[in-house]
Amino acid sequence: MLQELKAFLLRGDVVALAVAVIIGGAFQKIIDSMVNDIISPILGMITGNPDFSSVMIGNILIGNFINAVVNFIIVGTVLFFIIKAATRKEEEK
Repeated sequence: MLQELKAFLLRGDVVALAVAVIIGGAFQKIIDSMVNDIISPILGMITGNPDFSSVMIGNILIGNFINAVVNFIIVGTVLFFIIKAATRKEEEK
């Protein structure tokens, strides 16, 4: 039983998945910092306030939803350009 557990844990797929999760977590911190510390303040300078949490339609508070959508679009755009740049460098090799 212990040998099977050892074989399972040391398979290439499991190790690669573990590395991907750890790298993904670290990469998420970079993306969050870029969005919160660079892009959102720039949007704030352009629009006056990057926080939409107080936006309401009638009695419905939709500001947090708008914040989540804007954050998703920004994160997706940043990831697109980072991956595009990384794959371009790999293609040049």
